[in-house]
Amino acid sequence: MAVIGGGPGGLYAAALLKRLDPAREVTVWERNAPDDTFGFGVVLSDETLGGIEHADPAVYDALQAEFVRWDDIDIVHRDRRHTSGGHGFAALGRRRLLEILHARCRDLGVQLRFRTQAPPAATLATAYDLVVAADGVHSLTREAHAEAFGPSVTTHRCRYIWLAADFAFDAFRFEIAETEHGVMQLHGYPFSASGSGASTVIVEMREEVWEAAGFDGLDERESTARCAKIFTEALGGRPLRGNKSAWINFRTVVNSRWSHGNTVLLGDAAHTAHFSIGSGTKLAVEDALALAACLQEQPDIPSALQAYETERRPVVESTQRAARASLEWFERLPDYLDQPPRQFAFNLLTRSRRVTHDNLRLRDAHFTRSVEDEFGCRDGTPPMFTPFTLRGLTLRNRVVVSPMDMYSAEDGVPGDFHLVHLGARALGGAGLVMTEMVCVSERGRITPGCTGLYTAEQAAAWRRITDFVHARAPGTAVGVQLGHSGRKGSTKLMWDGIDDPLPDGNWPLSAPSPLPYKPESQIPRELSRAGLTEIREQFVAAARRADHAGFDLLELHCAHGYLLSGFLSPLTNHRTDAYGGTLTARLRFPLEVFDAVREVWPEEKPMTVRISATDWADGGTTAEDAVEIARAFAAHGADAIDVSTGQVVSDERPAYGRSYQTPYADRIRNETGIPVLTVGAISSWDDVNSLLLAGRTDLCALARPHLYDPHWTLHAAAEQGYQGPGAPWPLQYRAGSRRPQTGRTDAPKPRLSLGR
Repeated sequence: MAVIGGGPGGLYAAALLKRLDPAREVTVWERNAPDDTFGFGVVLSDETLGGIEHADPAVYDALQAEFVRWDDIDIVHRDRRHTSGGHGFAALGRRRLLEILHARCRDLGVQLRFRTQAPPAATLATAYDLVVAADGVHSLTREAHAEAFGPSVTTHRCRYIWLAADFAFDAFRFEIAETEHGVMQLHGYPFSASGSGASTVIVEMREEVWEAAGFDGLDERESTARCAKIFTEALGGRPLRGNKSAWINFRTVVNSRWSHGNTVLLGDAAHTAHFSIGSGTKLAVEDALALAACLQEQPDIPSALQAYETERRPVVESTQRAARASLEWFERLPDYLDQPPRQFAFNLLTRSRRVTHDNLRLRDAHFTRSVEDEFGCRDGTPPMFTPFTLRGLTLRNRVVVSPMDMYSAEDGVPGDFHLVHLGARALGGAGLVMTEMVCVSERGRITPGCTGLYTAEQAAAWRRITDFVHARAPGTAVGVQLGHSGRKGSTKLMWDGIDDPLPDGNWPLSAPSPLPYKPESQIPRELSRAGLTEIREQFVAAARRADHAGFDLLELHCAHGYLLSGFLSPLTNHRTDAYGGTLTARLRFPLEVFDAVREVWPEEKPMTVRISATDWADGGTTAEDAVEIARAFAAHGADAIDVSTGQVVSDERPAYGRSYQTPYADRIRNETGIPVLTVGAISSWDDVNSLLLAGRTDLCALARPHLYDPHWTLHAAAEQGYQGPGAPWPLQYRAGSRRPQTGRTDAPKPRLSLGR
């Protein structure tokens, strides 16, 4: 077996492969000298150490003797230091880690070839049964076989440099420096306790700040001295040192496949995750553990390599999502600097979404309580049960039942199903219950089953529902979402074929441009000036009916590729008149509709706007565009922006994941100060509390969780032991306000172990 690359992942893989089968011939090629290394400290998690302990106690014992352990994280910003404890880190010097792995490989009989460039993987593959390519982020193996591995490498916008200090920080330290050139940050942690100790120090800043500060013209010595001067207080006036240190941009590596024939990628060659979650060496070591185990368990090498990738890919993808969130948080650090100080610290700690409010409360209850106090939580009230005011409407909590199309109306009239559906969720405790998209005209429907507000009969049916909510769920607000299907209309009910054209009974469609949603979709007609005026007046008439129907809030649907969204996206708006071209021009008609609706909607009632903050497609709406779209609606009087994404074009490529749309809401809120609703894969009350307390959103809209459990909000209150005004149980349900008892599932533990 051949291993290309003598970093921790490659060495540990070699040691495990040899240990599991001493008959194997394992050779490691490393082009550098044994003591060459370009980093300083390495952080490993308890989970990774547990795997090492079970797989190779000798390595584990050697590591244990070297580790520096600490629990605290210090965050220093604007001369204030906030400390959060209970985090549990373990680190050691990268050079010492390599020495331990070198010794273990030699003890086991692994051949180590230092200062030797490995032959190409294709050459090795003909002479060896297995080739492990652990040749790092700049992997020559990956590049030589790019067609097989399908690599994608993304270069990010911050520059950073690895340095060291000859003393040990007493915590994991994040320090923010606001300089005349821009914001810079220090990431520091101890990795050695011998003597006065040693610490890794990473200095990071956006590319434009790096250039403005003149770092692009400094050598290693000059950069090191300059960084020490900028962070002199954190370093206590002590110097920094480099080790072939250079300013680089982080590169996220993703591969479509991790193996090619009998060659397999491992560690940074296969995937990278930003250093701010301390994951590179951890992932490589865990890769080595999994690869060795799969080779032991599977009948042949192809099966083992497939099993290895199947096991590791979901773990790596989850880690990369967390790392991407952390990386982007630091890229956008200037947006958060004016947050309240404790909220800023909480936001930093929870940036990857792996540390949550509930988790942090277990680690450090005192720190978390101080953040809650600053947020305004009273008497043990969870953040989600604090009130929030939009104009004259005060919501008793921060939970919103997101609009969900039910496709169950007849001639646009909501019936008993809608009464029960919305009524049940209102009784379930949410602060605001939103209708599905209510269409402003018969031709503006998505499907024949969509509701409307274009007749008096429809308005009366909606009044029946709002009256029920206000009478039976007092304190719950009910909002209406008004929209027009545009080019996505005249389609089947969702369960019959979402977005598929009706087989018969079609109605004509209109849109900004004559572009079908899917190749087989109907081609809409391009709206004329007269058509635009007609649709604007349909929105106005529907808004008047919505007021008479008793709705507390109105949302204008400018997302998901429906008519108004179609004007905003350059992928769907190809007009050459005043309503197409620049973003300002594409905004013109949605803003005209907004202004007209706002004029007739009562002054004391709030209006929100739902937008798609990205089209998830090349050439479409970007996150930067979304910020400007939000600014424009806010300038015209929108009280909040409901931030969704996608569904604008059929060939979109969304990046799904837990609370995957929240970064767009977060960016809009913290760049503009506009209140936002966030939506998308928010499934737990812990997520809701975390997002609110970090200042990433003002309200959380949940859809599928409310389909699974109409009483999701009340159950969230019960599970947190909350019984305050933010989540009152209906009198009829109060007897069920505690979780039902269940039978015992535990068994008496054995107390004695008797020999035969």
